[in-house]
Amino acid sequence: MIQNHMSALRNKHEALERQINEEETRPRPDTIRINSLKKEKLRLKEELLN
Repeated sequence: MIQNHMSALRNKHEALERQINEEETRPRPDTIRINSLKKEKLRLKEELLN
């Protein structure tokens, strides 16, 4: 059960990374969205490490 939870967190973390990259490569990136995605990614990373 814990392994499934960790796997789900890793998948979400990777999805956020892709979303950040997509937003950053747009002609006019939304910096507010990028910052929000990065905060969520950091929160997931901290949860993975605990």
